[in-house]
Amino acid sequence: MNKGYFKAGILIVLLVIPALFFVFLKTFGDNQFSLPKYFPVLDESGHVLITEGDTVFNTISDFTLTNQFGEPVVLSQLGDEIKVVSFFFSRCGTICPMMNENLARVQETFKTDSSVNFFSITIDPEFDTPEVLSEYTSEFSPELKQWQLLTGQKEYIYKLAIEEFKLPVADYSGLDSLGNLDVDQAFIHSERALLLDENNFIRGIYDATDLLEIDRLKLEIKVLKDINQ
Repeated sequence: MNKGYFKAGILIVLLVIPALFFVFLKTFGDNQFSLPKYFPVLDESGHVLITEGDTVFNTISDFTLTNQFGEPVVLSQLGDEIKVVSFFFSRCGTICPMMNENLARVQETFKTDSSVNFFSITIDPEFDTPEVLSEYTSEFSPELKQWQLLTGQKEYIYKLAIEEFKLPVADYSGLDSLGNLDVDQAFIHSERALLLDENNFIRGIYDATDLLEIDRLKLEIKVLKDINQ
């Protein structure tokens, strides 16, 4: 056999077999990755609610807040978007700058993907007006089409954080009669960011101050997108 033909045959085999294997996996392979759902619904006796053999999980109830442009943002009107939600306040000098810088890394990864959106909700809404939040965005330069900073009534936001997102928030500023508390001591919130799917189930919880957790968030957004396809 001509050596040239023999080498060409080997080259074709080396090129074609991996391609066929890739096509087979794309066509018949199953995605082995999955993401859990968090916070099962409890019945009146405190037991996990089971319906037709499946655990019932909490979804985030519809809410309406105002973004940094003064526009209403209604959860039920967001469509089939994946959402990354966190809580912060603009005067925070401790964990908030780190959280937002790290979340900006995630947002940069998905900045051309309109199906992935970011929502940061202030726990200091009496100070954090839309104008203040608009100015604050210049500190970490988010892609404004996909990252909205939200404000509203304080009682409404605190109830939302605690009852829906299961995250702690507190305002001790009104208890400081001597004025000894600095602003970071006056307001308490979590460093967690939550990943919501298109149906508003919580599918991931991450420490937004930890770069390894941020990398996990990036990966699990991709997994969630793949699950939804």
